[in-house]
Formats: sequence, structure tokens, C-alpha cells
Amino acid sequence: MSIKKIYGLIGKNIDYSFSAKYFSDKFKTEKISDCEYKNFDLTRIEDFNNLEFNNIKGLNVTIPYKEKIITFLDKIDKSASEIGAVNTIAKKNNKLIGYNTDYIGFINSFKNNLNFKNALILGTGGASKAIQYALNIKKINFDIASRKNNIKYKSYKKINESLHEYDLIINTTPIGTYPNVSEKPKLNYSLINEKYFCYDLIYNPKKSSFLVECEKKGAKIINGFEMLKSQAEESWKIWNSMS
Repeated sequence: MSIKKIYGLIGKNIDYSFSAKYFSDKFKTEKISDCEYKNFDLTRIEDFNNLEFNNIKGLNVTIPYKEKIITFLDKIDKSASEIGAVNTIAKKNNKLIGYNTDYIGFINSFKNNLNFKNALILGTGGASKAIQYALNIKKINFDIASRKNNIKYKSYKKINESLHEYDLIINTTPIGTYPNVSEKPKLNYSLINEKYFCYDLIYNPKKSSFLVECEKKGAKIINGFEMLKSQAEESWKIWNSMS
């Protein structure tokens, strides 16, 4: 019996994760019998060193380790370096190489209709950095809202005062993720109307409280599912290019 190639996801509290089901279904549908996808739930990033890497061919990375994982890798590619976050790891010649496919997934989810003037990004983590990179590629101006006291970011109070300036709002925070589905970013939703396109990277629930509120006000909405599918397929391409 041949030894299966192992792929997987590292993160914290990831029982809910999309990736394991997506790839398991993919392997079954496409009759890929020599591969298996597993969740590696790490209490702390240092536990990454305890993984058995002999059979692991590739990994995805999710919250809260997309930035912290970088110091554990042998190399990261140009886009991941510029973004400052990794969501895909491939093994080549026993070296672990980091990539970022989140920004590609985000761009692809718009199906060539990423045409906005001014975007507002909620959050500053690894996912936010990938979105910033994507918007820079598309030459779309953006501001970043954060609860952090940092001159680079706008406070939510300031954002609510200037919400009319944006036509695209992207939630990259985990606020509203299952099981805390009633939570939502602290925006003045009364200012949202049909001119807005509101995007939530959250996919569980399918329609977050943020999206529910925005849709009530007439905004177009999209969740993170298409982005996830696209970034997963980009990860698969990278892993296969290494074999």
C-alpha cells in the first residue's frame, strides 16, 4: 500500500474550517486517491516544529498564524514577502517555502469586475495585508480602519465621519465568525446605501451580521467563499508544481 501525500491546514480552533472539506471533496471527485488533507490545530505557533514533515507536501495557514509562521520557514516568495503574510506552504528539496494566494483569490472572486474608486479595509491582520496588496495591484485607493492606536490607520470614529468617501468596504476581521455570529464591525450602518459594495472574508455563516446590515441598506454584498475556493486552487497549483 502506497504512502499518501499529506496536505493540511494549520491554525487555531479550526474545526469549522472550509479547507479540509474542500480538499477532501476535491480528492474524491477528481479520483485523487494518493492524497489526504488534515487539520493541524496548533495551540501555539511553536508547535509547528512538532509536525511530522516526512509525508507532508503542502500546508495552508489561517488565523492567527499567517504572519507568525514566516520565521519558521526557509524561504518566502516575493509576493508573500511584500504582503508580510503567508497562507500557503510548499516543500521543495526539504525546504519549506511560503506563498500567499489570498490576494489572487480576492481578485479572482470579482471575476474581472474589481472596479472601485475608494475602498475601506476593516482590520490589519494577515488577511488585510493580502487585500491591501490586491488593491494596490488594481490601483484602487484605500484606507484601513483599526481599533489600534496607530497613525497608519483610521479609528472607527473617523471612519464613520468619512464613510461617504468609499464605494467598497471589506471586512478582514474575524468579527462575526461562527459561533459569535451576532457580532459585527462598529460602523454606522445608517450611512450605508445602494452605492456600496460590501465584502466579508467570513464564509461561516454564509451571510454575516455585517453583510445582513449592509444588504438591508441596499448595498451589494459578497462573502468570502469564492475567494476561499480560488485561493485553495492556487495553493493546489503551487503544491503540484513542486512534485
